[in-house]
Amino acid sequence: MIERVIKLINNMNELAGKLASWLTGLLVLLVCFNVVYRYLLSENQNWLKELEWHLFALIFLLGAGYTLLKDKHVRVDLFYERFSPKDQASLNFWGSLLFLIPWCVLLIITSWNYAMASLSIQEGSPEPGGIPYWYPIKFAIPLGMGLLLLQAIALLLTSWQTLRKKNLNQQDT
Repeated sequence: MIERVIKLINNMNELAGKLASWLTGLLVLLVCFNVVYRYLLSENQNWLKELEWHLFALIFLLGAGYTLLKDKHVRVDLFYERFSPKDQASLNFWGSLLFLIPWCVLLIITSWNYAMASLSIQEGSPEPGGIPYWYPIKFAIPLGMGLLLLQAIALLLTSWQTLRKKNLNQQDT
């Protein structure tokens, strides 16, 4: 059962990571187009600049859980890489339980309220010709933090399994 939950979460974040990689390519094309449009045609469209910001935010938010899945988040690897697999699992377990999961929950609650407030006033760009609705990107914040939370839970469960196996092996000897 635990393995199926971990696999489901991993697959969700793998898909989110692939989407983020496609959005990165789209962002590069959009920036190139925007530069050409501005400098060669002497035109400036506020919605293009804002769309760049929104795509960047989506890439960051959708990529957070994927980055944790691939174990590429920043940490003090100077010590971590020298730890035994049991010590790494213990650090991941307690770090997820005490820091990452509560932080994600706090961000989800806070950003949900933030996005709902934006929706309630139909918030849009203050710039003329900007993106008319900003609340969809604001709902991406709790979505991204939700994906990170799920991946933190998968890491917690994987670490717990590793610690449990190590403890069972020690009892057998």
